[in-house]
Amino acid sequence: MLKIVKRFKVNLTATSLLFSCLLVACGAEKSSNTASLEPQKNFKWKMVTSWPKNFPGLGRAPETFATYVEQMSGGRLTVKVYGAGELVPGFEVFDAVSQGTVQMGHSAAYYWKGKSAASQIFTSIPFGMNAQETNSWFHYGGGIELWREVYKPFGLIPFAGGNTGVQLAGWFKKEINNIEDVKGLKMRMPGLGGEVLKKLGGVPVALTGGEIFTSLQSGAIDATEWVGPYNDLAFGLYKAADFYYYSGWHEPGSALEFIVNEEAFNALPEDLQAIVEVATKAVNQDMLDEYTARNNDAMQTLNKKHKVDMRPLPEDVMAALKQASLEVMHEHASSDPTFKKVYDSYSSFQLKAMDYHKVSEYEYYKNRSDIRN
Repeated sequence: MLKIVKRFKVNLTATSLLFSCLLVACGAEKSSNTASLEPQKNFKWKMVTSWPKNFPGLGRAPETFATYVEQMSGGRLTVKVYGAGELVPGFEVFDAVSQGTVQMGHSAAYYWKGKSAASQIFTSIPFGMNAQETNSWFHYGGGIELWREVYKPFGLIPFAGGNTGVQLAGWFKKEINNIEDVKGLKMRMPGLGGEVLKKLGGVPVALTGGEIFTSLQSGAIDATEWVGPYNDLAFGLYKAADFYYYSGWHEPGSALEFIVNEEAFNALPEDLQAIVEVATKAVNQDMLDEYTARNNDAMQTLNKKHKVDMRPLPEDVMAALKQASLEVMHEHASSDPTFKKVYDSYSSFQLKAMDYHKVSEYEYYKNRSDIRN
């Protein structure tokens, strides 16, 4: 009888412990479920851009970003996009984001040379790297870290925001037969390319995209670079100038940027910060893919439908542009330590990329078959 009682007490104790554990587990599960049901904070951002609203490529990229972010966050972060002039002028994107007027912007870093001359490098360098090489420098060569260092004093965090690829030399109202034809030429050309043009006697003019066609048509400018066949066709530039020149030299891999107000970014929980970063990377690649496809088709339309006169710049003009480009870069590097730091990183990466691409991309381009033959 005593053994039975002892066995009963042991069993009762074990049962009590099991029951207690179940209660604790249920309590923990209930606590966890309660926590997961707590409402999460939603964030509403505004993004200003330097492009016309929904303009092909450049203008649609911010909209794509906003869509990705809303979908991935389940609506916890929404971004309302404003085209150039809707909230702020296209050339005031940097200040609007820096001052916290809006949380985000989409533009091109070379517009901000007045803030830091080094910012221009993050868009493109004349005779510099192409899109593939630039993206590699950003994400695996230290470029993005330098970019953020340059923007840090302004309370901004930059992200790569797309790339248009090699841009053509531009649209001209008169023929360019030699370097003398460049002297006095009023041409819409921002960034370091504009400085090269000025060194050769040209007159660089700063215009937003929406001002280009009317300025070219009216004669306020004699020539313009914009992007390439896709965007140039959309603007109807063939109606305002007779000559379309290549090859591109001033912007061989034009990188765009997303800039985010640092305080606004830090206010986001970690998962939303990650969503912002992933969405910028997706748009960065998507834009290059789109431009590669659309430029192919647009060039056919310009050539076959509109009979555009496409021609290469003369060799002596190209040689003069290359020499002037080197001089401009060295002048900046010798007078601006920040510019030199960024340029040294960029040029070092470019040299390595060139060595490899001589035996990979360049050799392949020479040897691949033309399937029309």
